[in-house]
Amino acid sequence: MSILGFRKAPAPTPKNGVLADFLDGFSIEVMPRTAEKVEDFAAILPQGTRVYIAHIDGTPVEDMVTTAARLRADGMTPMPHFPARIIKDRAMLTDWIARYRGEADVRQALLLAGGVAEPAGAFENSMQMMESGAFDGFERLHVAGHPEGNRDIDIDGGDKNVSDALAWKQKFSERTDAKMAIATQFCFEAAPVIEWANGIRAAGIDLPVHIGLAGPAKLQTLIKFAIACGVGPSLRVLQKRAMDVTKLLLPYEPTEIATDLARHKAANPDFNIASVHIFPLGGIKTSADWLKVHAKDEE
Repeated sequence: MSILGFRKAPAPTPKNGVLADFLDGFSIEVMPRTAEKVEDFAAILPQGTRVYIAHIDGTPVEDMVTTAARLRADGMTPMPHFPARIIKDRAMLTDWIARYRGEADVRQALLLAGGVAEPAGAFENSMQMMESGAFDGFERLHVAGHPEGNRDIDIDGGDKNVSDALAWKQKFSERTDAKMAIATQFCFEAAPVIEWANGIRAAGIDLPVHIGLAGPAKLQTLIKFAIACGVGPSLRVLQKRAMDVTKLLLPYEPTEIATDLARHKAANPDFNIASVHIFPLGGIKTSADWLKVHAKDEE
């Protein structure tokens, strides 16, 4: 016993090496209004972290560009969303791109249809934006993936339209210099993700997958977002948790699904999930803290 009664600080818990490797190079997402609450991104995220900027209908493009410039100044790599259905025409699209390039040196973009029901103008889906040539010269283009389907695209609950779109994007990737990847909706269970990833690979889609995971959050918050975003079978993980009174009030963390996917990747090195994308539904600082515990330390 120490004469002065001081106690040693507890040793840090060793990191799971397989999980840390799987999380290496993760990306994360913000909106302009959530980014405003972060004093310094460099204080909570590793230098060079890819940060998607979600563009919700009604958000002024000026706010999006300001957020991208701020992220760049803080040492991050900004990747704004380009939702096709809120962009009126090619002139608006090229104007947005010019602003992003000129004010924030943006060279990466996530192209998606967007969540609005009726297109504002010329574009209905990401493929039309890609065909426009407006993104020529971008170094990286990501497109959306849906491991559990998307009823906005396949209203019958199938996957024909989603599959056809992925096949088109695969062919586009073969005739462009841009690095491409599939960024997916968040899921809560590894098995459906593994089945989907193996399925698209068997169908000839070899674009790397950046799997979406929900960051730590209250259970009620996650269930609300999951239902709104059309999460499929893996929603049962949250429903089962909600019925367990010992876990009902505890925040959800994505450790279990991330570890299951990490182990599968370690056992199957050719598995096409190449990276992890975190949706910080419980706040970006909360997700950043979880990543500091489980991801590799900055070198």
